[in-house]
Amino acid sequence: MRSRLLQFCLLFTLCLSLADTTGAPAKRRAWITVGDAAFRQVQTAAPGAVSIASREVRTAGAAEKVHAVVIDESRLPAVSGAIHERLGQCGGFMYHASEAEARSALTLRRASVSTPAYAIDQREVVEPMLAGMQETNIESTILALSAFTNRYYASQTGVDAANWLTSTWRELAAGRDNITVAQVVHKDYPQPSVTVTIAGTDLADEKLVVGAHLDSILSFRMSNTARAPGADDDASGVASITEALRALIASGYRPRRTIYLVAYAAEEVGLRGSQEIARQFRQAGQKVAGVLQLDMTNYKGTANDIYLISDYTNSQQNAFLAQLAAAYLPGLKVAYEKCGYACSDHASWDAQGYPASLPFESTLARDNPHIHTAKDTLENSGAQTAHALKFARLAAAYMVELSSK
Repeated sequence: MRSRLLQFCLLFTLCLSLADTTGAPAKRRAWITVGDAAFRQVQTAAPGAVSIASREVRTAGAAEKVHAVVIDESRLPAVSGAIHERLGQCGGFMYHASEAEARSALTLRRASVSTPAYAIDQREVVEPMLAGMQETNIESTILALSAFTNRYYASQTGVDAANWLTSTWRELAAGRDNITVAQVVHKDYPQPSVTVTIAGTDLADEKLVVGAHLDSILSFRMSNTARAPGADDDASGVASITEALRALIASGYRPRRTIYLVAYAAEEVGLRGSQEIARQFRQAGQKVAGVLQLDMTNYKGTANDIYLISDYTNSQQNAFLAQLAAAYLPGLKVAYEKCGYACSDHASWDAQGYPASLPFESTLARDNPHIHTAKDTLENSGAQTAHALKFARLAAAYMVELSSK
């Protein structure tokens, strides 16, 4: 009798266990690396998150404790929202496909590649190019991209936005045999990154990378059908590099170094698109003279015009950008700011040892209050694109001066 009762109890326990397993979907683990201040927000937004390793990371302009964290993947949108809402950071973490990859991100940073000679000697090319750049073109691109319901990395409209941008860039490049427009397919999510390659001449094996991120997100309640226009974050950056590209092509300029423009997928969920591309460049032994990221360019929240991010960036290239602004945009006021670990796609390139910079629209404390909401529209950036034009001109000057050396 006791034996039969024991068998029944064991069978009953097994059935309960199976019911629990089938009733609640298994949590899918994800790994991220995140700075110390942001990690405290991770613990609040995802109480089950656990730091599996940590390390003091030192880079130019920054020294902070960075954690490798295992987390329920479904909590990542809440984590992104919490970091943005409480710390004023976009991004703020890097997504990793495995524990080994996350731990590897904490290891000693790779030595930076040598930087090129920084000089300003292409005025006859740059000045007429900048004079021909127009706010109306930037406005058209922002309006087109923000008209999509969202540009979320996992949504169909995120894919549609990438396809629209691909067509737009191909139209600009029509008739140029040294320009290729393509998409980078990412195997874990549907939105592709979009790229333009302007082949160099005698220094074609050295590349200059200029990017912005294509995707958009809400801080909370994000879904594949939620309205997330992302006019400033980061349709403005994409529009700025698009206008720089248009002006470059219209001028007939042919660079010595190859110029690689990219609109990254999946920045808002751990810099996923840019990490993959930067890692591929490093694994292939690609030479990169410099990287410029434009993330939010159209909301003027402070008296200064451009803030150069000083942490997780290259100080020599930052100084060069300040010199470019003084030479070609002399009326602008340039200052410096910090944005923390993994605040945008430049961090993916910095992590691979490439010289990277991020000029930003304002201080973080005074940036656009509408980003990551349905109110991130052109109208709420003052219904203007004069501020974004400053960044477009800086990017064009950067591309010409650095690709010609």
